[in-house]
Amino acid sequence: MEKETRLKRLYFRSAHRGSKETDLILGPYAAARLKDMSEVQIDEFEAFLAESDTDIWNWVIGKYMPPENLYITLIDDLRKLYDVSN
Repeated sequence: MEKETRLKRLYFRSAHRGSKETDLILGPYAAARLKDMSEVQIDEFEAFLAESDTDIWNWVIGKYMPPENLYITLIDDLRKLYDVSN
């Protein structure tokens, strides 16, 4: 799949998740960061989007961390963008 098409799909999935809270954090995050991500970061973000909205929300607000510390760099970047501290 062409990179531009993949990025558009990931942006859409980020902004239309079903949970308003995650729509509001992931949509703008994707708009701000996707175009500058490496292929490895894009792969990680795509895997992150496969997680449940509840888990994503709780990871970002620091309620708990993902298993095996997956997505730590991504979660830290989300927190920085929204100035969320643990």
